[in-house]
Amino acid sequence: MKAFIVEKFEDKKFKSGLKEIEVPQIGENEVLIKATYSSLNYKDALSSVGNPGVTRNFPHVTGIDVAGVVEKSNSDKFSIGEKVLVTGYDFGMNTDGGHQEFVKVPDSWVVKIPKTITDREIMTYGTAGLTAALSVNELLNNGITKGNILVTGATGGVGSIAISILHKLGFNTTAISGKEDKIPFLKDLGASEVILRSEFDVENKRPMGSEKFDGVIDTVGGNILAEALKIVRYDGVVTCCGLTSSFELNTNVFPFILRGVRLIGIDSVECKIEKKIAAWEKIASDFKIENLAQLTNEISLDEIKNAYDTLLAGKASGRFLVKI
Repeated sequence: MKAFIVEKFEDKKFKSGLKEIEVPQIGENEVLIKATYSSLNYKDALSSVGNPGVTRNFPHVTGIDVAGVVEKSNSDKFSIGEKVLVTGYDFGMNTDGGHQEFVKVPDSWVVKIPKTITDREIMTYGTAGLTAALSVNELLNNGITKGNILVTGATGGVGSIAISILHKLGFNTTAISGKEDKIPFLKDLGASEVILRSEFDVENKRPMGSEKFDGVIDTVGGNILAEALKIVRYDGVVTCCGLTSSFELNTNVFPFILRGVRLIGIDSVECKIEKKIAAWEKIASDFKIENLAQLTNEISLDEIKNAYDTLLAGKASGRFLVKI
């Protein structure tokens, strides 16, 4: 079968590309999935260049998510022919991932695809969509049901899907992006306003600013998150799921103790499978968006390498969907 494999050499250099490998054999409580679609995420791109914070075991098949059909099952949870997906846990990190024609995984990682959404649609969302849905859910569950929401890293997978979901739910959204040429794209997704990153990512020594947003979905971390915390309204909610700007957060306690702002971390990797199932059900119903085509760049397995270059260069917008 075909698989996109990253190999490590003695000089600590890495090489990646399509190779023919054997179909894996499954053990107890495992399933074999015939893959139909996967996607590309920034974490996949890091894995492809040997980032040790993502992957240490080589050779390695990239792809932290996949959708397909159960081909073989040694599990009492899943039957042959069922449509399923896998995201998170160790999948695509140190366990071979979704960029191959057949995928072997523990049954505890597998979710049945809701009947109201296709395998292609669900992988257009993929891990990024799951993260966006979990972020929006935290706003709703903490009382933010209307108002103005700031979305950082807006042209990325999580940000663009979050804007689309929020727009469907009736929120006003302000997008932060470093890509001036993508302002029309963000407006088409539903952003009411777009702020350029260069205008927002400026160090401000004041501990707080004027109250502007009811909530924030942050995907980048660093100074942008620190500045966003300062301008959230009383009882506002800020979710944090990424670190493309920085893993560091230099802030102060005033937004928390004077305005009751809540900062909530979002983990779509290790969260309980029940939480993932609930989020996918939301994506297939209340959060299902109509503009998926605007978000999607469909590619094949042999186009993955070039797409990784685009992701690592920070030039991507929307989602890369991989047809297996």
